[in-house]
Amino acid sequence: MTPVYEAAALTKLYGRKTALNNVSFTVEAGRLVGLLGPNGSGKTTLLKISAGLLTPTVGLVRIAGNQPGPATKAVTSYLPDRMALPTEFRVDDAVAFYHDFFLDFDAAKADAMLRDLKLEPKQRISAMSKGTQEKMQLCLTMSRAAKLYLLDEPLGGVDPAAREYILNTILRNYSEDAAVVISTHLIEDIETALDEVLLLREGSLLAHQNVDALREESGKSLDEYFREVFRC
Repeated sequence: MTPVYEAAALTKLYGRKTALNNVSFTVEAGRLVGLLGPNGSGKTTLLKISAGLLTPTVGLVRIAGNQPGPATKAVTSYLPDRMALPTEFRVDDAVAFYHDFFLDFDAAKADAMLRDLKLEPKQRISAMSKGTQEKMQLCLTMSRAAKLYLLDEPLGGVDPAAREYILNTILRNYSEDAAVVISTHLIEDIETALDEVLLLREGSLLAHQNVDALREESGKSLDEYFREVFRC
C-alpha cells in the first residue's frame, strides 16, 4: 500500500542556513505522528514544504503517491501555527471560505463543532480570545475529509481545558484512511495519543520511532525521553 506521506532526502536552505538536512521518513494511514524538537529545529519548515507552501532545495515529498501540487492540496488539510483567516471574518464567513475552497469540506460537521464552542455565525474572529480562535481554526481544518492532516502547534498558547478539547477534536475527526502529523512542544499533553514520533534537531532527523517501543526500550515516558535527549 502506498504510504500517505513520504519525505525523501528533504533539504531546505535559506542562504547559508540549513533549515532541513536530508530528512527521510514515511507515514502510513491511520497513524498519529508527533513532530518534536526544540524551537528552530525545522518543524514548521517541514510542515510548510509538506503543505506545498515552500519548495525544498533538494529532495521531495509525496502525499498519497503524488508530489506537491493541486492533487496533494486537495487531500491535505493544513493548520498553520497562527491565525490564517482575516480577523474581520465572521464565523459564517470562515465556513463559507472553506466550503468554497475545499471540495472535501463538510460544512455541517464544522457547524456542529462550532456550535459546541458556543460560537455565533455572526461573531467576528477579532472578538474571540486566542484560545477560541485556535479551536475554531482547528474545527475548520478537521472538517475536511483529508488523507493527511498537518497541524502546527495546535496546543500552543491555550489553557489546559482548551488543549483537551483540541486533542479530542483531532482524535474524533480523522479516519483510519488518513494520517496526522502534529508538531508540539507540549509532549506530556499528547503523548498517550501518539502512535509514532519524529525527533528533529537543527534540521536533522534524529529518530522516527514507534512511541510504545520507545517507552519500552528507554524505560521513560516520551516527555522524559525528549527532555533527556534535548537536555530541557
